[in-house]
Amino acid sequence: MDNKIINIFEDMVNINLKSIIISNSMDKDKVSKIKIRPIILKGQLYFQVSEYVGTKIYHGNYHKEAIIEKLPEWFEGLFRQAELTSKHGQAIVLISKKGKCTVKYKKAKEPMEKNLIQRGNVNNSPNLENLQHNKKKNYILEEGAPLPFLIDLGVMTADGAVVKSKSDKFRQINRFLEYIQDILEHLDISKELNILDFGCGKSYLTFAMYYYLKLIKGYRVNIIGLDLKADVIEHCNKLTKKYGYEGLEFFQGDIASYRGNQAVDMVVTLHACDTATDYALFHAVSWNAKVILSVPCCQHELNKQMKNEILKPILKYGIVKERMSALITDALRAELLELKGYRVQLLEFIDMEHTPKNILIRAVKKENNYVVPREKENNYQELVDFLNVNPCLQRLFDEQIAGEGN
Repeated sequence: MDNKIINIFEDMVNINLKSIIISNSMDKDKVSKIKIRPIILKGQLYFQVSEYVGTKIYHGNYHKEAIIEKLPEWFEGLFRQAELTSKHGQAIVLISKKGKCTVKYKKAKEPMEKNLIQRGNVNNSPNLENLQHNKKKNYILEEGAPLPFLIDLGVMTADGAVVKSKSDKFRQINRFLEYIQDILEHLDISKELNILDFGCGKSYLTFAMYYYLKLIKGYRVNIIGLDLKADVIEHCNKLTKKYGYEGLEFFQGDIASYRGNQAVDMVVTLHACDTATDYALFHAVSWNAKVILSVPCCQHELNKQMKNEILKPILKYGIVKERMSALITDALRAELLELKGYRVQLLEFIDMEHTPKNILIRAVKKENNYVVPREKENNYQELVDFLNVNPCLQRLFDEQIAGEGN
């Protein structure tokens, strides 16, 4: 990638930025356009990235460093134009079909200032008030409107105020509902929707999902929450009866051995530890679920398997290997889902400052006649061979195919 692109983003991605529009996509089915704007989250400067995919818009908030890291993904074969506008001027990036990069500048009345304010040092900036992202945030579940299940679960007070220690949980719940909102068009809402929540725990999100789909949207739903802890399941079922939530049930059970209903529209699995996530994904694919939402947790399996002579100098550091194996685990899960006919995105579920377990795998089933390119299968196999790994999800699919062949 041309260094001119990196340099202009380094110069203009700061508190003085007004907007960035990245366009002229070479693959509009993937992403047609990207918009970026600065925001303030908890006193820190972030940049909200809005990706336009078909009729949907997907949002994520990133530090400047993360924006710079994404440039190769955007400009090496995908986008050919970018318009960066700040209060000090404008820069237009144009990339020819042969890959030649041209940058055109249009200065404002005052000269363009480079790196005027460093990231994080924004408390005295005149732009601060305009960038406050959470000041008037419109949540799906609004603060001040008391909800019985949030009160009983300790997130809200009786008058609808969010308990201070649960503010992050309240944001997480609304963030999760936004992801569900984005995939509604892929579900057949003319019939009753069957939804499974594996590893539901205290079921903050399960109750919120039911409330949103049933009581706000008015859909017919049948939601099942599954967890290993008997006391948790008993408590959740008591709350269900208390609220009169028909079509919401909780059962004690293990993800790996669960069979249950075969007609499933959506599978949710949040923070299922290690290979429990793989079993949940396997069941979802086996049931031909239209939508999968998964936030994995504690990815230990590949950390024990991963070996490679080329990578040996970096894999010898335990903390590096641990983080690499966690990211590779989720990336391979995403690839396997794509090989099974899903369109997959890896998204930021909640800000890294709140939890490191912040990657959400969102998968939507493609048309039934979709054929996976042979090259994609070969690329996956080359990668696992290179890393000397055999992921649990792959083994489950292989065992399934072998069983069908007998």
